[in-house]
Amino acid sequence: MADKGANANLLARDPQRRIAAATALGVNALKPIMHFQVSLPRMWADNVERFTGGYQKRLEETATSVEESSDKERAA
Repeated sequence: MADKGANANLLARDPQRRIAAATALGVNALKPIMHFQVSLPRMWADNVERFTGGYQKRLEETATSVEESSDKERAA
């Protein structure tokens, strides 16, 4: 008789444990997906920064070469 009462108490608490376990499982499954989704904008921002750095460098090189050519034309 005492075992039946203990089993009833375990069964009453068991759904909460199952829900908690399912929630923990879901959160653990979503962690890598969330990390991936966060890494995509970071990767995109890094690529944009690299592109702008290269673009600025080429722009400065072009401006320098234009200035040098105009200086040569003035000197001639």
